Amino acid sequence: MAANVVIGRAADAAQLAVRAAADVAAALDDALAARDLALLAVSGGRSPLGLYRALRAQDRGWPKVTVVQVDERCVPPDHPDSNAALVADHLLRDAAAAARWVPFFDTLPEAPDRPDAAERLAAAACARLAPLAWPIDVAVLGMGEDGHTASLFAGGDGLANALRADGPVAWVRPVRAPHARLTLTLPTLLAARRLVLLVTGPAKQRVFEAARQALRDDLPVSYLLHQSAHPVHVWLSES
Repeated sequence: MAANVVIGRAADAAQLAVRAAADVAAALDDALAARDLALLAVSGGRSPLGLYRALRAQDRGWPKVTVVQVDERCVPPDHPDSNAALVADHLLRDAAAAARWVPFFDTLPEAPDRPDAAERLAAAACARLAPLAWPIDVAVLGMGEDGHTASLFAGGDGLANALRADGPVAWVRPVRAPHARLTLTLPTLLAARRLVLLVTGPAKQRVFEAARQALRDDLPVSYLLHQSAHPVHVWLSES
C-alpha cells in the first residue's frame, strides 16, 4: 500500500472545498514567506471548483503568485471544454484576479487534434513556461473514475513520453475522452512541493483505494501515490 499519502476527510463537497482551500492557502503562504513568490498549478473539472471559489476571495499575496495549468484540452479558450476558461471563471476573480496567469497557449494551429500539431503545442508550452520559478509550490489535482489524473490517461497516445519527459509539458491523446490534451509531465508533478488530490464521491473513492494498494498502469493516479519524493495530500468526501 502507498505509504506517502496523507488523507483528510470531509462530509461533503462543500466542506472539502473549505478544508482543501485552507491546505492550499497555507502552502502558498509558506512559499511566499520562503521565496517571496509562489507557483500554483490548477486543474479543470468539477471537483476543484468549490476550492477555487473559497480560495479566490482570500488575501494571499496574489500579485506574487503565478498560476499555471495542470492540463488542457486542445480547444480554443472560448470553447465549453476549455480548462483555461474554467480557471478564469472560478479562480481568477476577486482577490485572485491579481495573480499572474500563464496558460499553455493563447491560440491553436489548424487540426490541433493531430499528433504533430499537439506536439508543436506542447513544445511551445514548454518554452513559454520555462522561465517560471520551478518547481511548483502547490499542484491541485483531480481524478477521473478511470483513474486518470492531470491528462495522464491509461493507454493514451503520448503517455509514455508524458511519464518521463524532461520538459514541463507533453501531449496525450486519450483513447476514449475527446480532444488531444496538453499536460504537466509526471516528473514535473512529482517535483511539486505540495500535491493536493481531490477525490469526491464513492465511485472515485473506490478507484483511489485500488490505486493506493498497488502501482498500476491502468490507474495512472497510482504513479503519484507510489513515490517517495513528496507526500500526496488527499482530500476525500462522500459527495
